[in-house]
Amino acid sequence: MATHNNTPHSPEEDTRDAVILVGLDTPAGGVPGGPTGLVAARGGTGGGDSGGGGAGLGPWGPAVAGADTLAWVGVTPEDSLEELGELADTAGLRVAGKIIQKRPHPDPATYIGEGKAREVATLVEGTGASGIIVDDELSGTQLRNLEEALKVDVVDRTQLILDIFARRAQTREGKLQVELAQLNYRLPRLAGRGTELSRLGGGIGTRGPGETKLETDRRAIRRRIADLKRETEGVRQQRGLHRTSRRSVPVPVVALAGYTNAGKSTLFRALTGADVLVENKLFATLDPTTRKVDLPGGREVLLTDTVGFIRKLPHHLVAAFRATLEEVLEADLILVVTDLAQRLWREQLEATRRVLGDIGASDRPVLHVLNKIDLVEEDMIRAMCDNPPADMGRPVAVSALTGRGIDELKERVGQALAAGYEVLRVTVPFERSDLVSLAHEHGKVQEKEYGPQGVRLKVVLPGVWASRIRAALGGGPRTAARPDGDPTGEAPR
Repeated sequence: MATHNNTPHSPEEDTRDAVILVGLDTPAGGVPGGPTGLVAARGGTGGGDSGGGGAGLGPWGPAVAGADTLAWVGVTPEDSLEELGELADTAGLRVAGKIIQKRPHPDPATYIGEGKAREVATLVEGTGASGIIVDDELSGTQLRNLEEALKVDVVDRTQLILDIFARRAQTREGKLQVELAQLNYRLPRLAGRGTELSRLGGGIGTRGPGETKLETDRRAIRRRIADLKRETEGVRQQRGLHRTSRRSVPVPVVALAGYTNAGKSTLFRALTGADVLVENKLFATLDPTTRKVDLPGGREVLLTDTVGFIRKLPHHLVAAFRATLEEVLEADLILVVTDLAQRLWREQLEATRRVLGDIGASDRPVLHVLNKIDLVEEDMIRAMCDNPPADMGRPVAVSALTGRGIDELKERVGQALAAGYEVLRVTVPFERSDLVSLAHEHGKVQEKEYGPQGVRLKVVLPGVWASRIRAALGGGPRTAARPDGDPTGEAPR
């Protein structure tokens, strides 16, 4: 059984290449599984961009009946194909039709089965589509068999997103990470892919006795992957040096994170005044940007617009973008931005949390920001602020587009940073000079004295780093900082 949705069009209205979207409806939860992963981005236009549908929703959305029912309860195959259509639009393609096939599990040969493949071929011919996009990650065998059966290009969800990454990458860092992710995806799918990667090999001395073209391509890709890993490690080290330089005059760092198109770029612009790219597309850019924000009381923080997340991406993409993600790991506070006008906001929030956990950022202090309240009814806003889900703490409701709630958000950021700091008084043995360096790197050292047992320190720093130093020394006294971040009255800067 399958459902069809043919999108009527007039050729003179839209000349983009047409594609058919294909998805599965499986008994185990509707949408086939797949790890949640990273898309790099500052996607979305904050207050007024896509999403909609918030008006009239209950305060908990369709998926929430308690903290234990978050795992994609509300994501239907139709929802997943709708998001795939947005990806296709971002890639410059036009959706000419959709097919959802009910199966107990994906067919190992063609994903949708031979009979359904014939039906898709008929739809392709009838709509004039130049290809299909499958809402899952396909094996090399599935890709090859579908292309042979349909006689058109077949692209899976991962390929589509990687193509968007390649279009959006502007910096050398972004391009390196995209290429690494692309090659890691292609390597296990070389068999039967013809000559598409032949340009990577060839030349005198590249092929040994009896070596096949496939083996040559695999060797060339592995060699290029090794080169890219070395280069991305250099990027990672360079970013580390930049962070160390910032920490030499320790200004707190705040990072934006959230589902793609949640409005992070518009929020970044509203907080910093920076002229960053804002588009109503899922992935506006890959490259992180950092700017200064002035908080009430004269304090300054650095705000980094880093990453956006999406469902159903493999973990090797997270690995490829680890150099970028370390900006989140080093942040003193993460602003998790959620599009409250999005019907599936709860599932998108859970996707964000999963990725933050995957990269090791689950222990970082978090402040939840509910964006796009200009598209949401006042009753829902009040319900979310007065009685939020227990796992969300006390969120801040804003419209990055109109500016509503921005002043309150700045106040709350200052409060969260002050609450997250503490004064640490310890004596560090001389053989643990690494801990002294850690104190300098992540805090403000107010007193430093050399004694017979080691270096006596008084340092104001984020609680997570104070805990790490204390644990490394086997415990130690703890003194909470005053609300301004320092018992002496001077906030850490």
